[in-house]
Amino acid sequence: MVPHLVPRQLVRLFRWQVACARGASVQPRTWAAACRIPSLLSPWGATGTSHLVCRSSSSTSPCAPEVVLTQERYPVTRLPFSVVSEEDLEAFERIIPGRVVTDPEVLEASNVDWLRTVRGGSKVLLRPRTSQEVAHILRYCHERNLAVNPQGGNTGMVGGSVPVFDEIILSTAQMNQVISFHSVSGTLVCQAGCVLEELSHYVEERGFVMPLDLGAKGSCHIGGNVATNAGGLRFLRYGSLHGTVLGLEVVLADGTILNCLTSLRKDNTGYDLKQLFIGSEGTLGVITAVSIQCPPKPTAVNVAFLGCPGFAEVLQTFSSCRGLLGEILSAYEFMDAECMRLVTHHLCLTSPVQESPFYVLIETSGSRAEHDAEKLSDFLEQVLSSGLVTDGTVATDQMKLKALWALRERISEALSQDGYVYKYDLSLPTERLYDLVPDLRARLGSRAKHVVGYGHLGDGNLHLNVTSEAFSPLLLDALEPYVYEWTARQRGSVSAEHGLGFRKRDVLSYSKPPEALRLMQQLKALLDPQGILNPYKTLPAQA
Repeated sequence: MVPHLVPRQLVRLFRWQVACARGASVQPRTWAAACRIPSLLSPWGATGTSHLVCRSSSSTSPCAPEVVLTQERYPVTRLPFSVVSEEDLEAFERIIPGRVVTDPEVLEASNVDWLRTVRGGSKVLLRPRTSQEVAHILRYCHERNLAVNPQGGNTGMVGGSVPVFDEIILSTAQMNQVISFHSVSGTLVCQAGCVLEELSHYVEERGFVMPLDLGAKGSCHIGGNVATNAGGLRFLRYGSLHGTVLGLEVVLADGTILNCLTSLRKDNTGYDLKQLFIGSEGTLGVITAVSIQCPPKPTAVNVAFLGCPGFAEVLQTFSSCRGLLGEILSAYEFMDAECMRLVTHHLCLTSPVQESPFYVLIETSGSRAEHDAEKLSDFLEQVLSSGLVTDGTVATDQMKLKALWALRERISEALSQDGYVYKYDLSLPTERLYDLVPDLRARLGSRAKHVVGYGHLGDGNLHLNVTSEAFSPLLLDALEPYVYEWTARQRGSVSAEHGLGFRKRDVLSYSKPPEALRLMQQLKALLDPQGILNPYKTLPAQA
């Protein structure tokens, strides 16, 4: 347990850390009191052990139970698509020699989502390298009425990236080349299969950052990010992909290549067609290349990890944060006490602050360390002295920044080790953001193992998660449609950033009116009249 830290101690400690980062000389006796609290100087405590070293005894076993086929678990009927024949395999082999996969063991990983909740039965995986190869594949599938499941890093949360039946898996994994980067404008043009984390390294070496950051950045593809309109941890600072994506190259269902891969910031000519495909989850076309605006890399980054006595204080701290930190505020994340217990139990991470009902992670990023340090110090002094925050720690060096972020980013990983996970990604009015969590705890009682809430408070985005030992139809009936009805009453959205995929396609009407659903159906029929692109996803079954 970390001793309670009075306001002046934490503020002085932060100033000391900033001074040390600049190489300033600091008298040890001045900070003797702070140095007696080692966990405030290192998120791992005095030993400095990395959070990556320890492995929980409850880690997922390599002999995990087989995932039930989606068609057996859910009421879904196969549409009248053709079945892949030997002649089809021969045709694909001519288009992409040596990159047609039919090995069941290799296909297994692409048939199952990473949450291990849905499983398809595809017999074929195709690995094109160019947009022209994708065009040839889709043209052939269109003529043969073969259904196609576009797949990037397969990190989706709603079953949108894996087949439902035997759809052909079209992987973008080998479409992983950077096409161009402009060092003045910060415009990156790349193929859709580039991994987000690798792109981040690429642009950071050139003085820029990617405008989005996700917990799955080591696996997810930029094309999949755009196709699902991923939000992530930098949304508060840089906004959505609808604003940062400048252009797209998309292959339509009939094999037509739609080249809207512009790098212009301003282009007010006709309809902005790229917006149709951002968030369409591969149902309108296959994104093959992306042009995206990258902001300059901040030279001063700080992270504060704070404990709050209640959710009302979390909200008030956010109000103070926006007012006092202003333009340097880049992230404001929250998690409840149950989340902290899960990451410490399953992942062996260590909390750097004393136990609290809620925790807040605040990141600032700017161009002047002294300026940012002064603003952050003023903010910390105010929230600590007012009782909004009861304990906290700050970090300025890269290793400690990553350790604090791991507490937030790895919650989903910890949940996956706790049992079967029912995941809900909701947009709600900020003042009501957490109300559903205690409501569900009371409703579900002992039927649920854990009910937790965390997310991007600055964006009004709640990640609501319920775990149980195994999948339970009775528990699912208690959750749905209750969660969606509750969200609709608050005029919220049933999907803030994860998309709809297969698992949420039939709840779209809770967030969109009938007129909007009809227009979506008409757009799908126009661009994919045979419905071969990612069938059974995004739009309601009756559409």
